Amino acid sequence: MLVEDLEEPRVRTRTPAAIAKGLAFEAVELAYGGVPAVRSVSLDVKPGEVLCLLGQSGCGKTSLLRLAAGIERPDRGRILIDGTAVAGEGAFVPPEKRGVGLVFQDYALFPHLTNLENVMFGLGALKRPEAEREARLALARVDLADVAEAYPHELSGGQQQRIALARAMAPRPGILLLDEPFSGLDARLRDQVRTETLAVLKEAQATAVIVTHDPEEAMRLADRIALLRKGVLVQLGPPAELYRRPADLGVARFFCELNEMEGNVVDGRVETPLGAFPAPAGLAAGPVSVAVRPQGIRLERAGFGVAGRIVERRFLGELDLVEVIVDGLEKPLVVRTRDAGTLAKGDEVGVCADPGEVLVFAAGGA
Repeated sequence: MLVEDLEEPRVRTRTPAAIAKGLAFEAVELAYGGVPAVRSVSLDVKPGEVLCLLGQSGCGKTSLLRLAAGIERPDRGRILIDGTAVAGEGAFVPPEKRGVGLVFQDYALFPHLTNLENVMFGLGALKRPEAEREARLALARVDLADVAEAYPHELSGGQQQRIALARAMAPRPGILLLDEPFSGLDARLRDQVRTETLAVLKEAQATAVIVTHDPEEAMRLADRIALLRKGVLVQLGPPAELYRRPADLGVARFFCELNEMEGNVVDGRVETPLGAFPAPAGLAAGPVSVAVRPQGIRLERAGFGVAGRIVERRFLGELDLVEVIVDGLEKPLVVRTRDAGTLAKGDEVGVCADPGEVLVFAAGGA
């Protein structure tokens, strides 16, 4: 019988601060069998920062994590920890000497060891009584002191993830590397464990690099996000910057469903089927790609805004999803709204777009 995941909240034992370390990639490249996985990536992770490596499968994010851990060696470039080269140009420091902690996607717990023994595994340099004391403290920090003598198979997925986190943090590493640590959890449990993990990371003050393909997860966890595409670092910055000021259409698509259409810049304005909007500074006159987020479109009674007709309405709980056809657009607009009222399929409506939700990019972008 599995130990329950969802328990009454308890006061977490405060995590002793690690000595946070900086991590840097300098023009790092890596290929597997001649196929590039990481293409000249330069990136600094600040001491104590939580950075998410975000992107689709095969974009190079896990390869970057493996390079930082020392599991892979770069073909070119350097990797530095606190300004000291640990890989590249004749230097290579093995994983066990880098002062990093690792949390793998599958947790990699030893089934024949108790949870306490799993956490003690990374404390081999300490005498057993001291190692056990540190391991029990680590288990208390993730609220699992009461299952120290149990085995991993007796725990649920969320608890196993917290055991893996405790094992990685027990030696108090200056850098913690986490590879898709929440991907095996169901949606409800994922939110809880993410919140707990972030609290532990912030209390420990360790530098953390988290690999994920989930943009919402990255925005919830990260101080900064590094978005990768085909091995290239496309954009780096705080979550709000990537969402509000995406570097290209591909970045915008990654964070939100979009209504995409063609536009044309004339005299500093972008003309679209939804009306004219201010053009970004420096954008030349001519064809452009325009995208509008579904929550940035407002539906009014017919006669206001641009004429449209509802072809679908679906209830999503807090929001309604409404599809509207508009002259000049090949596909129906997707609108997410809390104010659909009594609107129904076939109704004529007015469509208004919030200028702040209209994104404009040079034509032919990603």
